[in-house]
Amino acid sequence: MSISIKSPAEIEVMRRACHIQSEILNQVCAAAKAGISTAELNALAENLCRERKVIPAFKNYHGFPAAICASVNDHVVHGIPSAEEILQDGDIIAIDFGVILEKFYADACRTIPIGQVSGEAEKLIERTRESLYRGIAAARAGNTTGHIGYAVEGYVRQFGYSPVRETVGHGIGHHLHEDPEVPNWGRPGTGIALRPGMTICIEPIINRGTSEILTEKDGWTTRTKDGKLSAHFEHQILITAGEPEVLTNWDSVSHKY
Repeated sequence: MSISIKSPAEIEVMRRACHIQSEILNQVCAAAKAGISTAELNALAENLCRERKVIPAFKNYHGFPAAICASVNDHVVHGIPSAEEILQDGDIIAIDFGVILEKFYADACRTIPIGQVSGEAEKLIERTRESLYRGIAAARAGNTTGHIGYAVEGYVRQFGYSPVRETVGHGIGHHLHEDPEVPNWGRPGTGIALRPGMTICIEPIINRGTSEILTEKDGWTTRTKDGKLSAHFEHQILITAGEPEVLTNWDSVSHKY
């Protein structure tokens, strides 16, 4: 396993990439209203990438056909945007999106409600978001990836939720997916030691029921086996000698929906 420690110059490029990514992600989330298709959201993301002179990181990645992953309700990850998929009041949608700037990657995800959603959907969104920040708080030099997973899983299990096990967080930098893997479960002291200069994505993908998922015929879109809702949040962070630095700042700039 080869883990990249980023130089100060590389980190500065990644900060800029992550800021652009977050601004675009928030604009796409703001446009996600009842009556709009997920294909329209994808077209918006692509247009904004052109305006900001960044490359959509997901498009053509291992053959994925779009700039965003749009996963609605019981869809878990890698939902392919479609003109036939029209958002409805009461839906929830996870919008996962990445960009490339000067050969460096930025990647983050938010799950948002569409109109008025059920109490259970609202709780799932808020609790999954909270699990992300608990994972980030554990991402300190001297800890391991197991500390992160333990923080995420320990929080969501109390509500009867399950972390998806097939898709995990990851290192990021010159490549979208680098070492180490960052699972949403684990035990403190297990996994890979965290060191200053590492850049990783922590991304809880949490199902309201079983962790089991199924893959659709398109070969990408996954959904929960029991048909219950799933939520997904992701931040890209830098491991420092002190507090972790959140590079994707979608939660600190305007994100009304």
